[in-house]
Amino acid sequence: MSAHVRFPRRYAHLVARLRVPGGFLLAIAFGWLARPSALSMEIGLPVAVAGLLLRAWAAGHLEKNTRLATTGPYAWVRNPLYLGTLLTACGLVTASRRPLLALLFALVFALVYLPAIQLEEEYLRELFPDFGEYAERVRALWPRRPVNPVCTRFRADLYMRNEEYQALLGFLAGVAWLAAKLIRM
Repeated sequence: MSAHVRFPRRYAHLVARLRVPGGFLLAIAFGWLARPSALSMEIGLPVAVAGLLLRAWAAGHLEKNTRLATTGPYAWVRNPLYLGTLLTACGLVTASRRPLLALLFALVFALVYLPAIQLEEEYLRELFPDFGEYAERVRALWPRRPVNPVCTRFRADLYMRNEEYQALLGFLAGVAWLAAKLIRM
């Protein structure tokens, strides 16, 4: 997060709890409002897949509450899961051809996800003493080439333990819904 954007702790805690229910509401709005075309899907789906792949890569390097993740995509950006979510949403919104959905997703990201990032980073500062140094070197959401990246392997067991397959299933459901709407149009 930028040092310029700070949310009151109470607000951040409230909206962090609303992240999952808000996601379901966005999914309903997406399903209802989407009006895909073959071209919009051809443009949007690769962007969404890139976001999903970033999330998968990050999940395969994340040992929650055990070790500060600084390898893989975490060497480039502190919040690759959120960046992957943003890319996936941008791709799906593009595929949907609905500017209203773009506005809704942008509002939810700004008002729900940014406070959640703030809370998580506050927690990580308490849990891992070296988080501050890491945060100085690695940007929150805008990737930067790492100076001396440490190479570690992607771990499928972490991907599964972090239940990232759920994002894949949600993505596949969204694509199926778009395809069904496209066929009916």
